[in-house]
Amino acid sequence: MPPLVNASRCTGCAGKEESFCERACPGDLMAVSPQSGKAFCRAANECWDCMSCIKVCPSGALELRIPYQISYFGARLRPILGRNSITWKCRDINGVESTYSYRNRTN
Repeated sequence: MPPLVNASRCTGCAGKEESFCERACPGDLMAVSPQSGKAFCRAANECWDCMSCIKVCPSGALELRIPYQISYFGARLRPILGRNSITWKCRDINGVESTYSYRNRTN
């Protein structure tokens, strides 16, 4: 499942030669539309849910919809990268939200 782009939050990393999501995607699947200036996944069926683009998005515009094989429609998982930590915002199929924060092991 490709990342879901929140168009009202996505800036396309304006002013950058290449957006953060484009640079982070190991499959070279993310791009910014010249017409809208918003990010999109150019080959949704090739996305393998690595979440690299989601982790690096500075505006928090990308989100993963958990595949129905793992969960059910409506469940979401969103990482928020901090300076020394990563926070995971999770929403289950009943709309219950949980937040988990961990210190980065690289520091």
